[in-house]
Amino acid sequence: MVRNVHERLVAAPIERVGPLLDRLGGPDDMLWPTPAWEPMVLDRPVAVGAAGGHGSIRYRVTAHEPGRRVEVAFEPGQGLDGWLTFSAEPAGPGQTLLRQEAEARLGGVMRLAWPVAVRWAHDCVLEELFDNAERAVGREPARPFRRSPWVRLLRALESPRASATAPPRTPLIAGALARVDWTDAYAVAVLPGTPLDPQVWADAVFRDPPRWVLAALGLRELLVGLVGIDRGGRGAFDTLARTDDEVLLGSDANHLDFRVSVRREPDRVVLTTVVQRHNRRGRAYDALVRRVHPTVVRAMLNRAARRLSNSHFAHPART
Repeated sequence: MVRNVHERLVAAPIERVGPLLDRLGGPDDMLWPTPAWEPMVLDRPVAVGAAGGHGSIRYRVTAHEPGRRVEVAFEPGQGLDGWLTFSAEPAGPGQTLLRQEAEARLGGVMRLAWPVAVRWAHDCVLEELFDNAERAVGREPARPFRRSPWVRLLRALESPRASATAPPRTPLIAGALARVDWTDAYAVAVLPGTPLDPQVWADAVFRDPPRWVLAALGLRELLVGLVGIDRGGRGAFDTLARTDDEVLLGSDANHLDFRVSVRREPDRVVLTTVVQRHNRRGRAYDALVRRVHPTVVRAMLNRAARRLSNSHFAHPART
């Protein structure tokens, strides 16, 4: 049997803090720390019988006192036999005590998973949830919760990984070049709450790449001029066109032209590259670059997804 308790004194009256509990698991949930974590989703507004969960953890609401308390029971078969509650209580003039309490008997693989990983993630989610409660009432936490090195490692191991996908034929990419000598596309899954603006994603991918990618691009700039190939310069990834869900970047050079589409879809971001070669230098350069291109693109997409998921971007309901 394990018991887990978290508390936070929020400097706001119960009338402001309590109703936040009634929005848990819904589209206007201001507490659950998404997109940094898998969202809590219920199949209906908080009420007895509402079912859902977060990630692989499933539960059902078994008690509800509006503005005061929400209790859920874990569904059978997942190694957690018990319950979890969120509560809010007046704690003096203009203050509210938020409390989370969980108690469960562990079974199966959860006997190992809880002490090794699940408990650490659970503690982090709850403290970040309490941080959000303070932000929701207009107060930045005096000491925002900081993840431990172990939690950061666990999150890195669970982060989505970009993978190859069929190149989409969108209006922007379809007419981007007169001729396409080759194309490819990579996609990374994203959680609800990450930015919808494709320009934000394009900037995260190309303006803040991994350090080793930045070093490789710098080396490329030094070497290409020696063989008569145009240097890319700062404008190599300028935005050329955009729609609500897609931006087109790229540049033209004496050896080849390229375009990159960054498209935000409901559950993923897709980066598509198209290239038109002009001459032997372009073909030679392209033959070399295509060997490292997949590794570079996946690394940049992965980094962008991690950074945007862990930044304090507003959930749509919070704007």
